[in-house]
This record gives sequence, structure tokens and C-alpha cells, in this order.
Amino acid sequence: MPQRTPAHSSHLSHPPHPSRPSCPSCPSPPTTVFAVTADTLVAADFGPRTGRRPPGPYRRLLSIPGARAFTIGNLMARLPMGMFSVSAVVMIAGTRGSYALAGAVTATGLAATALVAPWTARLVDRHGQAKVAVPATLIAALGSVALLLCVRYGAPAWTLFAAYAATATTPNTGGMARARWAHLLKDGRDRKDRKDAADALHTANSFEQAADELCFMFGPVLAAFLCTALFPEAGTLVGVVLLVTGMLLFAAQRSTEPPARPRPGAKAPLRAPGIPPLLVTCLAMGGVFGAMEVVTIAFADAQGHRAAAGVVLALQAAGSCAAGLLYGALKPAGPAEHRLPWCVAAMAALLTLPLLAASLSGSLPLLALTLLVAGMATAPTMVTTMTLVQHRTPEGRLNEGMTLAVTGLLGGIACGSAAGGWTVEHLSPTAGYGVPVTAAAVALLLTLLPPPRRDLATA
Repeated sequence: MPQRTPAHSSHLSHPPHPSRPSCPSCPSPPTTVFAVTADTLVAADFGPRTGRRPPGPYRRLLSIPGARAFTIGNLMARLPMGMFSVSAVVMIAGTRGSYALAGAVTATGLAATALVAPWTARLVDRHGQAKVAVPATLIAALGSVALLLCVRYGAPAWTLFAAYAATATTPNTGGMARARWAHLLKDGRDRKDRKDAADALHTANSFEQAADELCFMFGPVLAAFLCTALFPEAGTLVGVVLLVTGMLLFAAQRSTEPPARPRPGAKAPLRAPGIPPLLVTCLAMGGVFGAMEVVTIAFADAQGHRAAAGVVLALQAAGSCAAGLLYGALKPAGPAEHRLPWCVAAMAALLTLPLLAASLSGSLPLLALTLLVAGMATAPTMVTTMTLVQHRTPEGRLNEGMTLAVTGLLGGIACGSAAGGWTVEHLSPTAGYGVPVTAAAVALLLTLLPPPRRDLATA
């Protein structure tokens, strides 16, 4: 009868013994062990593990020299963008007892920003970020401090409008960060380098969009907490400190700053092929954001939970932030021109969920859940839009081009707020959710329109 293999292992080779002396001329001991147990052959590798998990796209992005330093300063300066308007409303309404006055003052600041921001961005492109952004920030900070003092000491109402209009010189901090990424991630000479640069820029744009969402998610909450827990002017005061400190840190990182173009030979971004249609699309998308904020506040108020409106809107921003980070980690196929209609279509489709939730159930928790899902289409849409703006803006005028896009969004937010408010007042908060759906549908139609013949001829 054949002998049965014993239960213990039979070693065919042995790992190196730790006490075995090593010499250069001796053959290296085997690092693989073979063993036979019953009728099974087992192989074990005792060799050193040298392979490491490759870093993710965001870790690679922030490992670029100087990237973390300018990102920290930029985020610190960007957080107050979500604080100032809420702080102004709480401060003015709490002291003067008029939400109408508070809304009019903030609307004046928004209109002034839409007019002044492109000129500030043009100066940044021509003279450099540090030379223009720091003085412009100091002027805006003085405007905020003047508003605080006028409210505190009961100055006439017109002084509030004048002071808040001075804050329009605040530079487009997000645009300047995106310009730095575009400068650091320039296209290479060969095809592989260009593909790697495009992937890295896509990740950078997704990171910046997620940062925008975080700032507008936590900024209002922080401002409301400071104004109510401390004193009405606390939100504005803390915002000024963060803005100035962050801008000084950001401007100090000169190694990553794009070069200035004192005399740019390229045409203005507003006349560049493909830019005007994008700005009109930004106007329509801004209508989505402006209407959604006003309608959600009104819906929560109608349900008797007005204080929960901020949390509900924060969930929408959280969904957008998470989707933006995921979108940046992926490598989408095809050019951005082909992706934009699909992104806008997804946004329009998901925006029907809040409308259905408000119409069929009237439940605020269910509405919050649908806003979380609907927000997931926002960041990919904005990332793709900003990527197209970067591609189509003439060289040396990138800050101006991206600020024009932001100006279009601001104009759309103002129009969407007005349309949403009118619908809520004359129809119902539930019907108001049809306004962002309509605005998204208009944006989708704009992306599907063929480019003008002039754009085709100059492209």
C-alpha cells in the first residue's frame, strides 16, 4: 500500500536564517518556501515587500511644491465669502429691525461685485496676483469695517449701501487658485504629458469646486453662530480677519504665482470664441442656485421649521462636495465640450426630485434627502464648465475669464432669487421648486445649441 503523506509539512526549500552570515560572493539564500501538507503544495514568499500603494490623485496634486501653502491661505481667505452676506443680514436686521433694508444692502453689494470683479481680475492678470489682490482685499476689508461701524453707531441708511458697495473689490479667490493650478499644470510637449496635465487639471478643478462647496456650507453656519452667540457684529469681524490673513498668506507664495502680462496681446475673454455661450449658461445655472435657496427657506418656514433651512441647504452643498471629490478622482472620457450637456442634463433630472418631494409629501426630511441627491450633479457641472472656461480663455487673461463666469453666476443668482421669491409669494413654496427645474432646463438647451458660425470659423 502506498505510504500516506504525514500531517506535518515537508519543506523543499528554507527561508534564510536570521543568524546566517552574509557575504557578497555567496549565493543569496532562497526567499520562497515550498511545503507539502497532505496532498496540497503550499508556496510562501518571505521576500521583502518593497511595493507601496501609489498615491491618490489629490495626494499627488498637493505634493506639488508650494501647492499646500497657497491652498491653505486661499481656503482661509475663501471661507468669509460664505459668511459676509449672512453676517450682514443678521447684523442689519437685528440692529435696525428691517429685513427689507438688510436684503437691499446685500443686493447692492452683489450688483457692485458683478460690475467691479471683472476689472479687478483684469488688473490681476496684468500686474500679478500679489500686487493687486492684497490692496483690493484691504479696501474690501475697510468697507466691511465701515459697514460694521455704521450699523453699530446708527449712521444713516445710505451709508450702509456705500460701505457694503466698497466690498466689491474683493478678489476672486477661487479664480486665482484655479489660475495657479493651470500655471503649475501646463501641458507637456508629447501626448502623454498633455494627457497627464489634463487629468491633473481636472482633479485640481474638482478640488477647488469642493472647496467652494465647503466654504458655502460652513461659512453661513459659522456666521450665524458668531452673530447669535457673541454679538451681532462678530460674524463680519471674524470674516474680515480671516480674509486679510488668508490673502496675505496666499500672496506670499510667490513661487506658484502665474507671471503677470502687462500688455496681453490676446483679445478680451468676452470676445473669445466659445466664451459668450458659456457665460449665458452660467447665468442660467446661477438661476438654479438663487431660486433654490429662497424657495427652500420659504418651504421650511411654511412647515414651521425656518431654522432648519440652513441645515437643509447645507445637505445640498454636502452632496455637491462629495460628488466633486469623487468626480476629481475619476478620469472622465471625452472632451469637456461633450461632457457638459450630460452634466447639465443630470442636474436638470435630479432637480425634479425636490419638486416631487414637496408636491407629493410635503415632508421636510424627505425634501432634505432629495436635495442631498440633487446636489450631487452640481459640482461635476461646475467643474466641467470651469474647465471649458480655462480652455477657451486667451492666454494671460485667465483670472478675467473665470471672474466673468462667476459674474454670470452672480447675475443668475440674483434673477433666480427674484423669480423664486415671486413664485413663492404669488403661488406657493411648492410651486417655487419649478423655478430651478426651469432654469436647469434652459441651461441644458443652451448647451445643446450649435456654436455660432464665428466661433466655428475662429476655433
